[in-house]
Amino acid sequence: MKSGWQKKAARIVSPVLALGAAAFALFITLSPAHALDLPDMPNAIPDAIAELRLQPALGFQQMPLEAGQQPLTSALLSNYIARQQALRSVDVTPSGPQPELNTDLLMGYIARGSLGGNNTALSAIASFTDMGPRSQPSVTSDLLASYVANGYQTTGQRLAHANSERECLAQAIYHEARGESASGQMAVANVIVNRARSAKFPSSLCGVIYQNADKGRYKCQFTFACDGRDDTPGERRAWATSVDLASRVYKTFATGKDVGVLPGSVLYYHTTAVRPNWANTFSRVAAVDSHIFYSPN
Repeated sequence: MKSGWQKKAARIVSPVLALGAAAFALFITLSPAHALDLPDMPNAIPDAIAELRLQPALGFQQMPLEAGQQPLTSALLSNYIARQQALRSVDVTPSGPQPELNTDLLMGYIARGSLGGNNTALSAIASFTDMGPRSQPSVTSDLLASYVANGYQTTGQRLAHANSERECLAQAIYHEARGESASGQMAVANVIVNRARSAKFPSSLCGVIYQNADKGRYKCQFTFACDGRDDTPGERRAWATSVDLASRVYKTFATGKDVGVLPGSVLYYHTTAVRPNWANTFSRVAAVDSHIFYSPN
């Protein structure tokens, strides 16, 4: 229980405290912001910024001007000159400051750059200063049409031709020299290749081997091609050797290389068992195993 004097003191103090609280609230409301050290309020957002914020994230953007599109002003030119002078004032060469670029020095640069025949600077200048007619393209529609009409072959056709050439050559090696040594078989194949490269005979290996085979028996260049007998190989091992040798020789022929057993002038041969009349009109070059080889005089 409170005493009487405490109750009296509470009744006197309560109105004073209420009046003080009301005065403090009124002071806070009417006082300027800086008096209480409150933070500054942000300024109003400019209209242009507000409008830009409303645009999509991937919308319009102001892009800088590309090189060459800036207006050439005195300030820009002065800045460029000052920058170039600053760059040139730095010595980046171990030999010291470079001499002034004059006519003699420039001609020396050009002369050294021309030794390799590929001076790109001079070529670029010539391309702009040469006002003569431009060269025509090497491949034209007429040229392509002519190629397709006269010599074009698909990949499949080329493969079939290569297989046919190897087959013909293997047949010739087998029937003409299967009993010979590897050098003897290569010599026979060498003559066939020499003929295909000579203007006097067909240009393909099959054409050489079966030349005049349609003229009748024993009218062709190689006896087996027109003797009327079955050409199916009967000796497996000899045929396998002929096929392998034909593949290697055809690769040499197709790539333009020399077989190397006989000179390229050797176009004829016969076995040692015969002595044909034409042998007296040619020059004998070599004898390999049971064949004698000749070149035209």
